[in-house]
Amino acid sequence: MFDRRLIRNFSIIAHIDHGKSTLADRILVATAAVPSREMRAQFLDDMDLEREMGITIKANRATVFHASPLDGQTYMLNLIDTPGHVDFHYEVSRALAACEGVLLLVDASQGVQAQTVANAYLAIEHNLEIIPVINKIDLPHAQPEDVALELEHVLGIPAEQAIFTSAKTGIGMDQLFQSIVTKIPPPTGNPEAPLQALVYDAKMDVHRGVICHLRVMEGSLCRGDKILLMAAGRTYNVTEVGKFNPKSRIVDFLAAGEVGYMVAGIKTLHDVNIGDTLTLDNRRTETPLPGYHPPQRMVYCDFYPGPMTESPALREALERLWLNDSSFSFEPVHSNALGFGFRCGFLGLLHMKIIQERLERENDIDVVQTAPTVNYQVLKKDGEVIEIDSPSELPDMSVVEEIREPMIDASLIMPADGIGAIMKIAEERRGLYKKTEYLSPQRVMLTYRFPLAEIIYDFYDRLKAATRGYGTMDYELIGYETGDLCKLDILVNGVAVDALSIIVHRSKADRRGRSLIRRLKTEISRHLFEIPLQAAIGNRIIARESIKPLRKNVTAKCYGGDVTRKRKLLEKQKEGKKRMKMVGQVTIPQEAFMAVLDPGDEN
Repeated sequence: MFDRRLIRNFSIIAHIDHGKSTLADRILVATAAVPSREMRAQFLDDMDLEREMGITIKANRATVFHASPLDGQTYMLNLIDTPGHVDFHYEVSRALAACEGVLLLVDASQGVQAQTVANAYLAIEHNLEIIPVINKIDLPHAQPEDVALELEHVLGIPAEQAIFTSAKTGIGMDQLFQSIVTKIPPPTGNPEAPLQALVYDAKMDVHRGVICHLRVMEGSLCRGDKILLMAAGRTYNVTEVGKFNPKSRIVDFLAAGEVGYMVAGIKTLHDVNIGDTLTLDNRRTETPLPGYHPPQRMVYCDFYPGPMTESPALREALERLWLNDSSFSFEPVHSNALGFGFRCGFLGLLHMKIIQERLERENDIDVVQTAPTVNYQVLKKDGEVIEIDSPSELPDMSVVEEIREPMIDASLIMPADGIGAIMKIAEERRGLYKKTEYLSPQRVMLTYRFPLAEIIYDFYDRLKAATRGYGTMDYELIGYETGDLCKLDILVNGVAVDALSIIVHRSKADRRGRSLIRRLKTEISRHLFEIPLQAAIGNRIIARESIKPLRKNVTAKCYGGDVTRKRKLLEKQKEGKKRMKMVGQVTIPQEAFMAVLDPGDEN
């Protein structure tokens, strides 16, 4: 059994693109955990999607061993490389629950960013030891001393505690290892106590069943043990126990303070809950671990099976993916236009795109996705308050007293010369200014209150464009406020398509309706009959466009003669198109549903 006093569990946290995965690679190289011939960039990012996009989506873990020159002891380092994007904030919080310390990484050229602040506060909430690391000091325009002062000003971390490193070249790694060993406390826990292990992640294997990723808090877990999943109340026999070094390696047991995985032939996906407590069936712990707070879903959209996919196949794919990422939710839904599907909730727009991409790649299915929406609270005239996450669920307006929309507090960090452009964009998006704070003479943080629906689509892109790529944003949900909102219906061929309906502020409804109808006209292909497109608020039509029909030249065979012959053929064609319009089905492409999101030229 490894001496618990020589174990260090820590996560690497930072804003997106500040070098977390590169630092994890450097730690693997420095500890000889991976042979040099097998080493590659982003070694722990094992998903193709992560490599293509250049971001970390799932928290990845590795166990390495470091021989410290200070005391000659060999330490077991359990590191977790976390995502940096705001949409994966929940993934970071799960990783921190399995650690005693964090490496707070900051880019020496970009300084403190929005997610730097958010992740630091998250580590403080978990009462973890924070080691500030200024990375990328090898860049020509790096200013590590100024960034260290920014850290002190914003987070109160003394500038002299910062470690200057370059994960790319290996500068400062000896000092970093020394700080990990001396500053991060060893895990607590008694190996002789009843088993108490936290399930912090899981994935499905076709042959072995569910593979649970564990942090053992108390006791020890061995192969052959009969374990109890406390939330599900189900028992299983452990068939394999192992660690990630960084590839999975079978071991005899996992003791208190260690991180690893367990296989027990679990075939029922819903028996495993992320945050559940695992204990021995014949020697149970008295109290389960607190687990995780349920994630706060921000964005909702519907997934429907595509032309080559059946609804049961989509359900199975969602269940498998939910096991690996429990931060999204799904429930059955039916649409008159698209049939049976599932309404899914996500932490953000990027999270939604990642889930759709993983569904199609990992399960070989086609998915039709509707435009994302946020959830609203509706106060009815009888005093009942209901929550809706789709415009189709909005009750008749005659029984609605008020509609409340979700509001967020957003922290926008940018160069000082970008304040004017950002304030103009914020005003367009119904932003309420709260305060300005200067991080340094050149960098400033603006705090605004926004309706969530105004920023979920392209606000981040516009922020980046207005600040030449240097602007960053973090936000948190603060509650619901009453707004002057209405439901904008879209009628295609006279039939309301609920998947295209949106809830919009009344002051923008007319402009948004006209813009949307124009865009849909370019996205929906021509049919053999005329297709009217209409935008309506209640019974009032506020915009209309028509998609002209495809026409066959029925008079081509008429070479002169009486004109009434041509008229007869044209009238016959006209009557046929009327009959076709009554029974014809309009094919609506995926792009049309996403066009609902695009504000386009409405401003």
